[in-house]
Amino acid sequence: MTDTPTGTNRFASGTFARPSAPATLPRMAASQTRMELTLFLRNGEQLLVALVIPVAVLFALTAIEFGSIPQPRIDYAITAVLTLSVMGTAFTGQAIAVGFDRRYGALKRLGGTPLPSTVIIGGKILATLILVAGQAVLLGVIAAGLGWRPGLAGLAVGAVMIALGSVAFSSMGLLLGGTLRAEIVLALANLIWFVLIGAAGLAIGVATLPDWLHEVLVVVPSYALTSALVTSVDGGFPALAAVVLVGWTAVCAGLAVRHFSFT
Repeated sequence: MTDTPTGTNRFASGTFARPSAPATLPRMAASQTRMELTLFLRNGEQLLVALVIPVAVLFALTAIEFGSIPQPRIDYAITAVLTLSVMGTAFTGQAIAVGFDRRYGALKRLGGTPLPSTVIIGGKILATLILVAGQAVLLGVIAAGLGWRPGLAGLAVGAVMIALGSVAFSSMGLLLGGTLRAEIVLALANLIWFVLIGAAGLAIGVATLPDWLHEVLVVVPSYALTSALVTSVDGGFPALAAVVLVGWTAVCAGLAVRHFSFT
């Protein structure tokens, strides 16, 4: 039996003289985004809020005579349902996931890695945009089967509005989930979600409102996004609604960056 010599160096001189170079920011962002997508797709509750409920609401608003929604109903129902889907993914799901990640220490450990906080938060927003894009395509295909026939220009403007809305709601979710206790986030996120659903319904005419009230409600993000999609489908450009969504993004993102806590 012979002993393995321990005095010899198996590695060339200078192999460990320099530490390995960190990954580039785009590579870190891509890995973080992929992880966020995987976690979301494994969560059945988030998929329910983000996709199953919007599909059910789309069929209900199209098939059931409700309120004063103009004809063709599918043209207006799809706008509210897209807003509902965006809110479920970007706001409610985001806020609750972040809140409980903080509670169980997952974000604390992630914040202790070499990943910059901008990459961690940016990965969540990028994952949200990818998910919302997939949801929008799927809901659009279902709506097309129900008779929805939008113009290409309207689809292009609508896609921009959905992106603006996704960033705005994602900023709101990060602010809520990153500053309050998980139990409070769970209750408050669902409560706000229901209130915002009502505002989205008012934007398509589930109830008759005076004109001045419509002008006031445009400051509500769900109303702004829904009305922006309605205007886009009709061939217009919703400048005011776009400004409102950008304003919500600026305020909520600024507060989230300042007050976001990993613990």
